[in-house]
Amino acid sequence: MINEVRNTVLSILNKNNYGYISPSDFNLFAEQAQMELFEEMFSSYNKMIVGENSRTQYEGYADEKKALEEAMEIFNVTKPLSNYIGNVYYLPSLTTTLDNYYLINSIQCYPNRYDFGTNTTTVSAQLVDSGASFNTLGIVAGDVVVNATTNAVAQVVQVVSATTILINNDIFTFVGETYVIYKASSATIADKITQDKLLLLNTSLLTSSSTLFPTYSQQGLFLTVMPPSYNFVGQVIANYFRYPAVPKWTYVTLVGGEPAFDQSQPDYQDFELPAEYIYYLTAKILQYSGVSIRENEVVSYGILQEQQQPQ
Repeated sequence: MINEVRNTVLSILNKNNYGYISPSDFNLFAEQAQMELFEEMFSSYNKMIVGENSRTQYEGYADEKKALEEAMEIFNVTKPLSNYIGNVYYLPSLTTTLDNYYLINSIQCYPNRYDFGTNTTTVSAQLVDSGASFNTLGIVAGDVVVNATTNAVAQVVQVVSATTILINNDIFTFVGETYVIYKASSATIADKITQDKLLLLNTSLLTSSSTLFPTYSQQGLFLTVMPPSYNFVGQVIANYFRYPAVPKWTYVTLVGGEPAFDQSQPDYQDFELPAEYIYYLTAKILQYSGVSIRENEVVSYGILQEQQQPQ
């Protein structure tokens, strides 16, 4: 997809000898264009909700809201938060969850856990622990398995034996990874409270946090969950929208020639937006390119093409 967009942009620029943009410039423009379109998703979704409430939003094949929801769900992830200390957790980041968060949807807390340990064998979509007794713990389908080493999450499909559980995601790739199994039926959603109300709420027996009705607050790079008993690895799981990965068009340099696209490079990254966004990406990158090469006609062309495409 990224190579198709770049070829289209270069073709339009070269048609009238407007100029040339280097791979490094293209990658910068591609990152900005994708980020701009990503953030527009949320404002567009808000407008569609308003249209739905005012009965101007269509259903069936003309349901734009459904298509936008599917595009947004690409960036929706559920991952355990890493403990900083006790019941204080790191917010999602490249360091802790391998992606930065844009918007937190919910904080899920699991007060009851069945077991924890380390896997002794790696089998696809299975948790194997030769020292476990899974069949006597009451584990059922749907319970949550957390790889505490990698922060990956899966659900129980079936307890096969005392030492083996089938799971719906291949989250164990190395022997010796730590796991925790939580009771899904005990899960509860934590309510967010602001720092200015934190002390006031927790000083009252009627409004203070409890195991069944936890709360959380954000401060800086951290998230604090109350009550303090929520302090075990994998016990707090965040559902959030992450930022898209930074796109990068990679290439091999030819002597005396143009750079040739090479997606086998280790730092290659395609656009993460759906294929229908190719048109918008091209139009926005043309606008950035026009500013770079100081060609108002290119900027105007990009804006015109973006406006002509139905939003």
